[in-house]
Amino acid sequence: MSLRERKAAKKKKEIIQSAVSIIGERGFHATTMEEIASKLLMTKGSVYYYFKDKQDLLYQSQKMLLEQSIHNIETIIAENSDLQEKLHKVLTLHVEYLLKERTGFEIGAKPEQLFSGEQLNEILSLRDQYSRYIDQLIQNGIEAGVFQDVNVKIVRNLILGALNSVIEWYSFEGLKSKTEIADLISDYLLRILTKVSSKA
Repeated sequence: MSLRERKAAKKKKEIIQSAVSIIGERGFHATTMEEIASKLLMTKGSVYYYFKDKQDLLYQSQKMLLEQSIHNIETIIAENSDLQEKLHKVLTLHVEYLLKERTGFEIGAKPEQLFSGEQLNEILSLRDQYSRYIDQLIQNGIEAGVFQDVNVKIVRNLILGALNSVIEWYSFEGLKSKTEIADLISDYLLRILTKVSSKA
């Protein structure tokens, strides 16, 4: 990526972050491109240089979140660690990233209400790709004898449902940091899968 491309990517990210912040406060339909530009001390025309319209901006914001989520899980899968540790890291990072980008994930919780056509298909495809990586880790653990022989899809949905619900109840003013909460939740969820050692 050239210097010019890196600068453009950085500016797009800044615009997206500004837009997500405003949309989170005012709602998608009440937010204007003028407000987004004003927050960044840009002209509306400058924002349109990077995005076709407000819908495109919203789409790109959700796409960016999901692509980063996929990058996160691919990085962990590539590590030289055991399957149980990998899945624990994946679940922990899932919660941490979810809370870091809380507003963006809250906005995109129901993509079928925001997108249609090719945009919806792409968002759902990225979500499916992420889910398949979770499935892969669970299945590999079953085959290695590390995890119980479970219905992979059902357990994956249980795990993701529990992880994603964190944005509904976690408070940054609580007693535990997001890292501590993420670690605790991961420990509890792994118990669904981990084989209990039989006593002699």
